[in-house]
Amino acid sequence: MDADFLLIHKMKNGDEEAIEVFVKKYYSTIRNYCRLHTYTDCDAEDITQATFEHFFRSFRSYHHLGKTANYLYVIARNLCRDSYKKKRDIVMEALPDKGENPIAVIENKIDIEESIKKLPEDLQEVVILHYFQDLKLKEVADIIGIGLPLVKYRIGKAKELLSVYLGDKK
Repeated sequence: MDADFLLIHKMKNGDEEAIEVFVKKYYSTIRNYCRLHTYTDCDAEDITQATFEHFFRSFRSYHHLGKTANYLYVIARNLCRDSYKKKRDIVMEALPDKGENPIAVIENKIDIEESIKKLPEDLQEVVILHYFQDLKLKEVADIIGIGLPLVKYRIGKAKELLSVYLGDKK
């Protein structure tokens, strides 16, 4: 049996330690995902917490059929979409490491973020899941609920558009 199945079984039986292990296991992954879909760290934190609240409100009826992370990504994605509709500003995440030209790194990051935000929502989603969350294309397909060939097409289309958008910046 897979570790998540056992963990969820323990959580359903009221094991507080299992709940803590579950949150520790997935919190940073979901938070990083939310950060890529939101404008501020505070928003990412709020949506991450809301994702886990949503999961724990309904986890007793959750049937473990695959990767639990995929289920959490779907919840987070829906919450991020709601948040995205409310806000329209781009905010940077962090300053670069020492030794790098901070202004060049910041400008590059802004260019990339702006270019990704220009993509249609369906293309943004596959780019973020595949490149920023390091998910396999099959996992992206499962999370979004589309076929693998369509994910591959969207990745290709996103690359083309990003190349054009970023090429215009130079």
